[in-house]
Amino acid sequence: ELINTLNPIPKLNLTWYKDEDFYSEGDIEDEVIHLIATNPPEDYSEAIYQNFSWSAYYHLTHLRKNILNWYPFSEEASVLEIGCGMGAITSVLCDHCKEVASVELSKRRATATLLRCREKTNLEIIVGNLNDIKFEKKFDYITLIGVLEYQGSYTNTDNPYGDFLTRIKSLLKPNGKLLIAIENQYGLKYWCGAREDHTGVPFDGMNQYSLTNKKVRTFSKSALDKLIKSSGYKNTYFYYPMPDYKLPTVIYSESHLPQNDNMQNLRTYYVPDTSTL
Repeated sequence: ELINTLNPIPKLNLTWYKDEDFYSEGDIEDEVIHLIATNPPEDYSEAIYQNFSWSAYYHLTHLRKNILNWYPFSEEASVLEIGCGMGAITSVLCDHCKEVASVELSKRRATATLLRCREKTNLEIIVGNLNDIKFEKKFDYITLIGVLEYQGSYTNTDNPYGDFLTRIKSLLKPNGKLLIAIENQYGLKYWCGAREDHTGVPFDGMNQYSLTNKKVRTFSKSALDKLIKSSGYKNTYFYYPMPDYKLPTVIYSESHLPQNDNMQNLRTYYVPDTSTL
């Protein structure tokens, strides 16, 4: 009823949806959708303050946009966003590129993106598993923001991470770019005892996920570099979002690393569970 009331402009494509949401945080997502539907697009600061929860803050804070709002996209470009979630970055892509196709496994999360980007005229949201979807075009950019690490669950092969990247490469134009954001397997917070983001177990990542054996994993820089190149990509270039890619306030790069004391004022954000630190 909210969708009918707001009459969103973007196209919602359910061709590949199998009537089951495979990824969900539960009913908290409905609360976030309500906040999106009852506030102007991207004007959520007061709503977060009045209805604070980690999920509401994480999904709606403007800090999420910092991961890509600086990137020099071509204005005439087409972009495929794989795993748009609840639309935290989708509007940035719509504002910077000519055409945006956003893929999301969860219909509920796709609905959040539809409402959040309800005024965007250059967006199509496709609900389904990327591995099932047939595309009629290739893209200038493809984004994988917090997606690659889950392919052990969603790509059913002996080499799910590499095969997923190879599949994506077939969707890129010859000079296209793949933009990946993922946790650092050996990030400092994990050495300090922070729970692994996906399994919830301290030190799980640096023990090669042997403590949980879940179908998820992150990579070191060298392992990620090797994985990307072995999947058919010619070049890699690394950026370093601080404090992490989820809520970045500063982003360094291979050619511009921290100098002297210019990280001393960097503040980490609210962490739901500090009991293991």
